[in-house]
Amino acid sequence: MSTHPRPRQRRKEARPGEIIAAALELFLTKGFAATRIDDVAKAAGVTKGTVYLYYPSKEALFQAALRETVIPNIARADEAIVTAGQSAAGQLRTTIRFWATSIAECRGSLLKLLIAEAGNFPELADFYFEEVVKPVQNHVACIIHHGIERGEFRPLDAEMLARTLFAPIALTNIWRYTHSGPNALQSDLVALAEFHLDVVLNGIMLSREST
Repeated sequence: MSTHPRPRQRRKEARPGEIIAAALELFLTKGFAATRIDDVAKAAGVTKGTVYLYYPSKEALFQAALRETVIPNIARADEAIVTAGQSAAGQLRTTIRFWATSIAECRGSLLKLLIAEAGNFPELADFYFEEVVKPVQNHVACIIHHGIERGEFRPLDAEMLARTLFAPIALTNIWRYTHSGPNALQSDLVALAEFHLDVVLNGIMLSREST
């Protein structure tokens, strides 16, 4: 006789986390449209009814997955720079490194998923933008504004710079899960992010006179 507990014997408190983990894995590997609630239930070791007990729809399940796995990182990124107590440039390095590391450690690309599914499920892309993209960009823009006020950075469009800092990370992340052939962009995301930030902060010109 098997000594392994049946799914219904597990603690109820553990089920939402198990369902979310299974759903996110399937969303990233199969896509949102192709993932069925039956698939999530089977992967989580619960019944389909149990999934609906916690999440009334697949869209609600996706949003819950982001709230549990991605959105908490926004607060963690803020805590990282508060703890560091750095200059604005140092805060930018800490923040960009934090997000590059978080994205690199994910076993798939949420950005690729959302781009692929946005046409049929625009509400998912809207949710991701409002709950993840906008707060992160605003956070980085605030650091840039702080640097301008302190005289560390020259006056510029902080929101545009915030988007610029994340663009190469996002593109590389999408491409590495799109093409895995010999010409794939398999760059170290953290190294890429730090290199790009160094170029942004220091430029590539030796001096103004060189022009």
